[in-house]
Amino acid sequence: MLRVINLKVPLDAGQDFPLEMALKKLKTGREQVLSWHISKKSVDARDKGDVHFVMAVDVKLKKEDAVFRALKPGVAQQVSEKIPGIVLSRQPVGPRPVVAGFGPGGLFAALILARAGLRPIVLERGERVDQRARSTEIFASTGTLNPESNIQFGEGGAGAFSDGKLTTGIKDKRCRMVLKELCDHGAPEEILYLARPHIGTDKLPLVVAAIREEILSLGGEVRFSTKMTGIRKQAGSLCAVEYMDESGKGEIETDALIVAIGHSAADTQQMLFMAGVDMMQKPFSVGARIEHSQSLINQSQYGKFAKHPALGAAEYHLSTKLKSGRGAYTFCMCPGGTVVPAASRVGGLCVNGMSTFARDGENANAALLIDVRPEDFGDDHPLAGYTLQRAWESKAFRAGGSDYRAPVQLAGDLLSGRETKALGSVKPTYRPGVTCADFRAILPDYAYQGLKEAILAFDRQLKGFALPDAVLTAVESRSSCPVRLPRDARYESSIGGVYPCGEGAGYAGGIMSASVDGIRVAEAVLKNRGMMEE
Repeated sequence: MLRVINLKVPLDAGQDFPLEMALKKLKTGREQVLSWHISKKSVDARDKGDVHFVMAVDVKLKKEDAVFRALKPGVAQQVSEKIPGIVLSRQPVGPRPVVAGFGPGGLFAALILARAGLRPIVLERGERVDQRARSTEIFASTGTLNPESNIQFGEGGAGAFSDGKLTTGIKDKRCRMVLKELCDHGAPEEILYLARPHIGTDKLPLVVAAIREEILSLGGEVRFSTKMTGIRKQAGSLCAVEYMDESGKGEIETDALIVAIGHSAADTQQMLFMAGVDMMQKPFSVGARIEHSQSLINQSQYGKFAKHPALGAAEYHLSTKLKSGRGAYTFCMCPGGTVVPAASRVGGLCVNGMSTFARDGENANAALLIDVRPEDFGDDHPLAGYTLQRAWESKAFRAGGSDYRAPVQLAGDLLSGRETKALGSVKPTYRPGVTCADFRAILPDYAYQGLKEAILAFDRQLKGFALPDAVLTAVESRSSCPVRLPRDARYESSIGGVYPCGEGAGYAGGIMSASVDGIRVAEAVLKNRGMMEE
């Protein structure tokens, strides 16, 4: 198959226009085409007077080798259609592995192990994804929190109730494998070629459930409302996993535990620390969600093309270095989305963002974050970052009214250093509701001052970002895990047989990277059992 890249495609172009452009560069005709598809699609809006798509097209031809040899170097490249998979070298051996956590990392780890015939047992403290959706809706509508099943905990992990973003900075052959698996289990086909793919909160749970069903069909087991509570060791290595479910305490004998607990399971991290798993502090971030009208973002990004039906809701991704030397950036931008309650602890409040696949809401929102460094922790304990998180979330809870209403401050008021008394033209989307506040009562000074500086800096990058009526909702404190669990060349922790994985172990930062890490760790289990070649 031949890939032709950097095709400039007008917004109004017909369906076959990219193919026609590719064939022109390949100097061949339509009669030679066996199949074709778009392999990459992005928006180029650098020139607001000429917004267009940039595409790469893969074309399979009858006389492909001859066409390729006749081309000048650089016009096209030969690519393989084959997606790498897992190749086993022997039959299943050893006891059933245990996977703690059923977010992206645990989901893909369990899928690979199940396909290898190891019949993994998954322990997930939260509910099945459809039941979890009801629990999160109850929380949003009434303020009644289920600490074990919420935006953070439950089948699909934190990513299941976000925008379902599949962007990542990692370069790994497994990324394509993840996208293909998601697509095969019901995700939209466009995720295979969009430069910034997403599935949407409305579609991703269905995909997650479909992957779970395959794991079950292969002999795997998924135990919901089941929390890992301990590990037993023998001669310095894992021999059993302890858990608690609705029936009481239990134990599973195993020599392989994949710890894919996500970035918010501070209690489980404490248990692992007490059990002797080595840990270290890791930088993370703190800030707030910022909301603008989506129409403002569309206008800023696309100019006169803002309402073009081919474009949809515009995104942004901004970063800057502050005078203090800290970084400031936007994260998990949700076009046409809402700000959601992401608390998982009674008496603590934190927020996140989500969008449906259509991204057709009135507002755009994104996390606006400032770097938090280990020297800010005030303690050398490996879990000190969680203590900071709890402190900020407790302050946000009290500032909101101690009933899970969220504290909000207008960008204009924050920049002027005054408490917000009333809202303006941008209506906050957060439920159960909001309370006007002053973020100086919630955030550390370096973060408060950092937000002010970042808003002005980002306004120079994106016109209107510093809109006085833009709404900031606090506190965004769970963008990443404040701890890392070191692992060796065999992917094991300081305790043999315990495999740290994904965001909660400090090795991922989103759905894609966590999914890829889950595959890597599952491969390590197979290699360590002699089931897969190095």
